[in-house]
Amino acid sequence: MAALSTLILLLCTAKDVMPSSPHWKPTWPSYRVPVILPQSTLNLDKPQFDAEARLEVVSPCGPACHKSSPLPTYEEVKNYLSYETLYANGSLTETEVGIYILSSGGDGSRGRSRTKRQIYGYDSRFSIFGKDFLLNYPFSTSVKLSTGCTGTLVAEKHVLTAAHCIHDGKSYVKGAQKLRVGFLKPKQKDGSKGSNITNSAMPEKMKFQWIRVKRTHVPKGWIKGNANDIGMDYDYALLELKKPHKRKFMKIGVSPPARHLPGGRIHFSGYDNDRPGNLVYRFCDVKDETYDLLYQQCDAQPGASGSGVYVRMWKRQNHKWERKIIGIFSGHQWVDMNGTPQDFNVAVRITPLKYAQICYWIKGNYLDCREG
Repeated sequence: MAALSTLILLLCTAKDVMPSSPHWKPTWPSYRVPVILPQSTLNLDKPQFDAEARLEVVSPCGPACHKSSPLPTYEEVKNYLSYETLYANGSLTETEVGIYILSSGGDGSRGRSRTKRQIYGYDSRFSIFGKDFLLNYPFSTSVKLSTGCTGTLVAEKHVLTAAHCIHDGKSYVKGAQKLRVGFLKPKQKDGSKGSNITNSAMPEKMKFQWIRVKRTHVPKGWIKGNANDIGMDYDYALLELKKPHKRKFMKIGVSPPARHLPGGRIHFSGYDNDRPGNLVYRFCDVKDETYDLLYQQCDAQPGASGSGVYVRMWKRQNHKWERKIIGIFSGHQWVDMNGTPQDFNVAVRITPLKYAQICYWIKGNYLDCREG
């Protein structure tokens, strides 16, 4: 009984701080973030790296299906949030975690397939051209994975992406051991060293500069599950680079309820595979949500998977507007809703538990992860 009470407390940690004033600003809420700490680490056999990289995940379980699913038990949640760590030398470990709630001032407190084009009516995506945009925040936080997906810079050496870009639920994908992250940079002009002459009518040519990944964390909720059930709720992974990227990054944050998002909208940028070499930006309304997932119809193509879904809201403590990543774009779902076919693109929400886990992966100290 105590474990069930703890689980409910873990799932209901938001504090509603949205005022009803006519001058209301969309404000980041406070959350009571739990603590997730490693308990034991076990060495595993080296993986085979024999899975094919998939740039999208398709699941028939829609909002009603997820909402009607029973709550996981406390032990199941601990198992889902335990994780594997893949190192650049091919070694692999599994880490079991413990979940704790600190009461001493810790108030910082989840048929049929559409064509591969997930475009809804008019294509509302924007290709971002020119180094003045591509190299500036927030677009500069988007990076490309060598497996074909997108990632987002969330710390000086860390990239957040989708788990299915690294692991198909059963095995690591080909190329995961030598995974690289690509940063768009202007091409050097041949024979024009020191020259300022450019053709302003033509966008500047860009190229990717690649940095190797040192290690990768994937939650067991993805590895043990499958994309048609609970697995999609845990479709996220964190990559640690071998060296700092030296760019401004975007912080992660706990996902507020959809009704509290500015205009009910989300934003993300990715490297859609129908526009090679282009960074593609889009925004759209959230149509539905569960505790773990956001359902929306943002136009997207395979390749955008792993993009950081973000919003810009008022940070009351710092008296400024701040963008934060509140989810990871996962992929496409075809849903039969009362006999009517409906499809969505889906993002995995950063819940208080996932925030605590990802933050600990980045910082290695739970005391730095108390405010979501």
